[in-house]
Parts: sequence; structure tokens; C-alpha cells
Amino acid sequence: MKKKVFASDFDGTLYFYKAEPERKLPPENVEKIREYQAAGHLFGLCTGRQVGGLTPFITGFVKPDFYITSSGANIVDQDFQPILKRGVDRDVADAIVREMRPKGYRLTLDVEGDICVFAKMDYPGKYYVVSGVDDCPPGLIHQVSVHTESLEEAAANAAMINEKFGDKVQAFQNVVEIDIAPRGCSKGKGVKFLRDYMKSKWGDVTLYGIGDSMNDLPLIEASDVSYTFPYAPEELQKRATKVVPTIVDALEDSMKHDI
Repeated sequence: MKKKVFASDFDGTLYFYKAEPERKLPPENVEKIREYQAAGHLFGLCTGRQVGGLTPFITGFVKPDFYITSSGANIVDQDFQPILKRGVDRDVADAIVREMRPKGYRLTLDVEGDICVFAKMDYPGKYYVVSGVDDCPPGLIHQVSVHTESLEEAAANAAMINEKFGDKVQAFQNVVEIDIAPRGCSKGKGVKFLRDYMKSKWGDVTLYGIGDSMNDLPLIEASDVSYTFPYAPEELQKRATKVVPTIVDALEDSMKHDI
């Protein structure tokens, strides 16, 4: 029988950072993921966040079997051992930072899974405050992220970055965030690579994917069976296999799915 592998977006799908504390990571989501894994299936995250942007919020609740982070530029297993690593050229990352910082946006860099920012912040996990790319710790810069103030600003700046730096990087709009990964990286490319990796361990697999935003479209398109929500963009709903109320419904459907 094929192994079932479920790749989930994080923000707006599994975790809701604007919700009340007890509903940010809904208990029913945690319970269903544990049930899914106990049944012998694999569950992991596929996100624009860094590894360090996930662990403070899920440790002790969910133990993913894999992490596809920074839009597919940094993929690690359940023990954070590398599966695939790609980086943005430091000169290109520096040019993007110099382009975006004067606009007043909050910038974040993923350096080997760690968070680098340009000002102190209220954050429960580890992070570095840096003055520029040259001040970052050594290692690969997997992604540069930009927090804008509106959908329109995010769309316009993502388009500008793709036009100006598109031979080296790819910018994905994630609501008001922009995730800038190495050219050729995406959530879809990440799960395709993971599928091949899983085949070497488990034989053929059936890949399930779920997400809520347009940066999840590559994940939706690369999955054998895909899910999204009624609050997702219309295009995402049209492309997904099924529209479900919550991730719990998607996991239940996956478990029942005949392969």
C-alpha cells in the first residue's frame, strides 16, 4: 500500500496567530495530527516560515515528520537533519535589503533556519538582531521576507522584486508578506523533491497538500490530492481537489481516501 504523506501550510491553515491564545494552535488540530501519524501516515509542514519561526509554537504539541521551510529552500527531517538546502546569493540578498529597508518595511532573513531581523521584537524563540547582510551569522541565506502593510503593497513589491532580481530569486506574495526564495524554489518544488526522497525510503507515496493563500498554489498543484478553505482566494479554491472547513476535515478525508 502507498504511504500517505500530508504537507500542510502553517499560517492560516494550521496556526492562527491573530486568534486568542488557546485558539492559535487549535487543540483539535493537534489531536487529529497525532491520530494521523499514529495510523502510520506522515505529516509535515510546507511553509514560507523559517525552522526557527515554527519550533517555538509547535514544540510539545506537534512533531512533524518533515519541514519544508522558506518556500522550499530549506527542507529538513523530523530531527532537523538536512534533506535539501539552497541559498540566495549574499550580494543579491544585500541588494534586496537595501532596496526594501528605506520603505520602512519589516525584513527577516532565514540564515540556516535561524531568524535574523533588524530590530528587537517580542518573540518567544531565538533570533539575531543584525545591521545588514554582512552582520548575519555564516551559512546559507535561504530566504528574505518582507512584511508590508497591505495586499496592494505586497503585490506591487513582489512584482518589482521579480522584475528586478528575477534571474536570481523568486518572490511569492503571502497575504501582506513577501517571501523571496532562490530562483526555482517554491512550495511545489519542495514537495516534489520530498516525494522523491520519500520514495527512496517508503516506495511510492500519495501526496496530500493543504494551504490557504496564493503562495500555496504550487503546493496545491503538486499534490495528488489537495485541499483549501472557503476563505481562501477563489483561484485556489478552483485549483484544489476539495474545499474543506478546517484541516481536521482534510486529514479525516485523507485517512479515508482509498489508494
